[in-house]
Amino acid sequence: MTRNSDFKQLVRARMGQTGENYTAARAALLAERATDPRGELISPPAAPRAEPDPVAARVQHERLIRPFLREGRLVQIPSRRRARFAVMLELLARFAPGDVYSEAEVGEILGVLHDDVAYLRRELVDYGLLERDSLGAYWVTRTMPARTGTMTQEITDWEQVWLPRFLASA
Repeated sequence: MTRNSDFKQLVRARMGQTGENYTAARAALLAERATDPRGELISPPAAPRAEPDPVAARVQHERLIRPFLREGRLVQIPSRRRARFAVMLELLARFAPGDVYSEAEVGEILGVLHDDVAYLRRELVDYGLLERDSLGAYWVTRTMPARTGTMTQEITDWEQVWLPRFLASA
């Protein structure tokens, strides 16, 4: 049995509640232990996420995508997942909610932006922004994608501001 397995379970429970990575959740729990007079660890309730400021969210979004887009083309796919997600939101804006696209049509839309259309298509599906069926038809998701665990650290406030309005425009 792993040493401190109870503590690791508390860390993982906190990760699921707050979206923190393992290191951040562990540090927060250790800080709580240091300030708790009994020295006991309890898993804190998840803090509700406040509504983001739309202007600040857009500024943050622009700052994340600026190094990767030039003259309407994606010059490089970001290696950092947070920046990559921001770029995926920009790519999603090229699709119309409610329309169904073939794989070739998705390739044409993404091909104007970058040569690696298969990777971009896969990322859009993996992030839950595009959905597909077994016959190769693609469409913009109809509902807000569920974000859990470490994925909550990768998303930006711009998703919370922009995506619901974009999806409602179907």
